[in-house]
This record gives sequence, C-alpha cells and structure tokens, in this order.
Amino acid sequence: MDLHPWPLYGLRLRTPRLELRLPDLELLGELSAVAAGGVHDPDRMPFSVAWTDGKPEEVARSVFQHVLGTVASWSAENWTLSLVVLHDGEVVGRQDLIGRNFGALREVETGSWLGLPYQGRGLGTEMRAAVLHLAFAGLGARYAVSASMLDNPGSLGVSRRLGYADDGLRTELVRDAPVTLQRLRLDRERWEAHRRVEVTVEGLDACRTAFGI
Repeated sequence: MDLHPWPLYGLRLRTPRLELRLPDLELLGELSAVAAGGVHDPDRMPFSVAWTDGKPEEVARSVFQHVLGTVASWSAENWTLSLVVLHDGEVVGRQDLIGRNFGALREVETGSWLGLPYQGRGLGTEMRAAVLHLAFAGLGARYAVSASMLDNPGSLGVSRRLGYADDGLRTELVRDAPVTLQRLRLDRERWEAHRRVEVTVEGLDACRTAFGI
C-alpha cells in the first residue's frame, strides 16, 4: 500500500525560522525532555490544566502520552493537531490546533508552550501564526479562539499582535483556586489585516478529510 495510514505525519508548516510537524516517536521524546526541563516559573501556573505540576519524569511522560492520545482519539468531528515546533532543527515547544465539529462550525482553538530557554524571542508569535495560516488559508476557518490568564502578558501579547479581540472573561479552578481568563477571538478579516509572518504548508491535500472538510 503506497498511502500512509496516517497522512497527517506528512503535514509540514514552515515560517522563516520554524518548522511545525506531527512528531514521530523520536521527536516526541525530545519534546517531552524540553517539557521536563521547565516551561514556566513553578510559583505560578499559566495553564488552566496544571499539566506541568509533578516531577520532571512525570511531566515528560504526561506530554508523551498526551500527544499519542491526540492521534489515537482523532475523529473528523473532534480533533487536536498537536505539533512539535523546531527551530534550526531543535525542538523548542508545542503548538496545538483544535477543532470541535469543525466541518459545521469552522472554528478552531489554539494552545501552545515553549521551553524556558526559548522564550522571549518571538517564537510564540511565529508558531501561532503558522497554525492560524493553516486554519484560515488551508482549512477555511471562520474564527479562531484562545484564552489566557489575566496575569500572563506574554500570551496575551501574542494574541493581540496577531489581531485577536477580547471576547469576555471566564473563571476556572486551577490548583484548587479560582482564576480569571481573558477569552480572545479572531475572525478572518482581522487575521488577514494582521498577517505579518510568511507561512508555507506542505502535505495538506492528503489529509483534508481528516479535518472534517
């Protein structure tokens, strides 16, 4: 059989500095090691799910299992594309693009993280721009949504540079305490107006049906 049973492994997103791809086992091991090395100051939790709590080996195992789980649980109605981010061939973090009933709603959600040594270089903006290009230009999305803690200016800054508008607040329980998140929304018109990063996509045609389109 010539066709790969999971053509999403052939999908590539490229920006001037980055390549994003679904990780094979070797890259997934490298990604897990980056997570184990630290993603944020342990005194604060920037994520609504406290997946970074635990010993380094526990964090690494959690990342490894989670990404494999996104492949195993994929359906055209509900999917999470969890991409490893490479800079000069080195794994630096992860960028997710999530669709729920995407074929009907044409709305995606994003989530991401970078290892501590790679923060503060503008890579977060570039990797988000890559998946937004995939969503809007490649998949025909109408909206992209995200959410960030109010005390996470880095994440909020990435969203606002890319054109997201505030979309209300929500409260969640994190580490057994209530926290407030800023919801953000980006429509196609604002995405086009704020495009600054050149993105190329390779291998999309072979896996369009996997996205429910």
